[in-house]
Amino acid sequence: MPTNKVVSGRIDDVLAGIRVPDLPYPAGRLEPEAVSDWRPLLISCWSEQRDERVTHVIRSVHLEWSARQVNAAYVADRIMDVFLKTSGLHPTLARRIARLRFYLAWRMNLEGKKAFSEPLVAWLDSLQEWRGWSESGGRSARVLLDQLDALVIAVSASFEEGSTAPVEVFCRQWEADAEKRNSQAEKLRQRLLETEQGAARQRRADQTARALVGRALQSRDLPIPIVRFILDYWQSLIKQAVWEGGLKGETFRHGSKLLEWLVWIGDPSLSDQDRNRLYHVGEQIGDRILDVWKKVYKTDLPGEALAGIESVMVSRLRGETPELVDALDEAGQFQWDSRWLEFELPARDTYQAVEGHWFVEGEGAREQRRFCFAFLADSAEILWTNGAGVKLGVQPWSEFQAALDRNQLRPLPKMTPFGQVLSETVELLANVCEKQRKQREKAAEAARARAEELRRQQEAEEARRKAQEAEREAELERQRQEAEARRIADEEAEQARILKERTLLAEKQVAGIKLGGWIVVESGEPGSDAARLKLAVRINASRKLVFVDRLGLNRREFLEDDLVAGIVAGKIRVLGTSAEFDDTLSRVVGRIRVGRN
Repeated sequence: MPTNKVVSGRIDDVLAGIRVPDLPYPAGRLEPEAVSDWRPLLISCWSEQRDERVTHVIRSVHLEWSARQVNAAYVADRIMDVFLKTSGLHPTLARRIARLRFYLAWRMNLEGKKAFSEPLVAWLDSLQEWRGWSESGGRSARVLLDQLDALVIAVSASFEEGSTAPVEVFCRQWEADAEKRNSQAEKLRQRLLETEQGAARQRRADQTARALVGRALQSRDLPIPIVRFILDYWQSLIKQAVWEGGLKGETFRHGSKLLEWLVWIGDPSLSDQDRNRLYHVGEQIGDRILDVWKKVYKTDLPGEALAGIESVMVSRLRGETPELVDALDEAGQFQWDSRWLEFELPARDTYQAVEGHWFVEGEGAREQRRFCFAFLADSAEILWTNGAGVKLGVQPWSEFQAALDRNQLRPLPKMTPFGQVLSETVELLANVCEKQRKQREKAAEAARARAEELRRQQEAEEARRKAQEAEREAELERQRQEAEARRIADEEAEQARILKERTLLAEKQVAGIKLGGWIVVESGEPGSDAARLKLAVRINASRKLVFVDRLGLNRREFLEDDLVAGIVAGKIRVLGTSAEFDDTLSRVVGRIRVGRN
């Protein structure tokens, strides 16, 4: 699988961008000198061979970790957690390999994708050859554990040196050892197959002969010589006949028939009922036995072997009843199984479907794994090995099927190479990271949109505020202008009223000037004295008054209106009534001031 291509393409993005809830990420971006060094903590966990997750370890201490450290811990945990569930290795073995999470977290934080070097991934993938390993305590099991102890040393050295070199050296050495081991295992497997096929054939012959003899002797009382002959000689002949020709061979058929005749002759309950046949069989059975023996062994039967049978035959032909014993009791601890006489091979495709497959018995750490190395057709048995050419035992096909039906034995689930675990896990995390990135971009865009909307609202609010302020200022200005206009109008009205009153007063003064009355006219020029004039003539028709000076000269004429205007303007004063005019004017001005306040 293109493991490194997939990993190198996306794992760095995951380490940089993924965010997982409930992990101890820093509150903000940390300066390099503020990030805690986690190598001593990881070395301690590895040296103690702890089964904790890296994320649990870093969460248990109150130190500052960078986001990359937290993500490296999470990715290492995620990969090894999936490996534990799907690798298919024995739980004890998978758990020891999964402790590499501490090493991988350390290297991913430092170098990202380069943490999964080609030698390391190749070694982890090669562990599938140990899918049949079980914690049996045997020599092969201890060999693997010893090699994994060497891994502990290599990883510790990498931590101490700050380099991956010791681990990569270990992986290459493992590969070299595996090549030698596999070469030796192939020879062992071939040798074992040949040996067990021969043993299966021998076992079938032996068990068939025992089953045939056991069935013949069961519940029979026979003379001791016949029982001893059958057990000492004829059982081995039947075994040899099965070995050479199988159950359908001619020698097996003859041997089985002669076994039946021996039992028939020896058991009076069977042979006494047909004396003629007893004579006929007795005449021929010796020669038949010698003939079959010679065909099987290519040599003559020892003479003493038939001596006992001949004595029994003579006794039976004389009508005597020899001493009888229970045949199986005489045989002692004779074990036999009648199923071997009903021997049937399963269909070829049935047993070929299980050859070369692993099976598991037990659960958890107690499970034991077996490799179905071959189906032994001669004995209808499964040959179990450890996968490396070491025999674990044989099991009859019927027992194998029964164990499967009871779920006592089950096929080993499909295994997942580490490279596949790595690729699929990184691909999944990369998709999550990409989804998070898009969510963050969407959230950032939404935040920018909210900020823009807020800015527009603030600008609109500011514009509204300014408009209201301008409107308020305009209103205030309008009010000030109105107030000023009212003030000016009031002042003008007051001035007009004063002017009117002064005019009325001036008209009254003018009207009250008698002939000879005096007025003072200001010259209007700086440095010139005012002129004192007295009324000389009042011409009512033309409303004209004529004034002269004290000498009667410098005649000056004033129309009443002009005279009134001059008095109001303060340029002309009427003597004699001026004090009254000034008092009246003071009262008028006082009333104006009071009114304004």
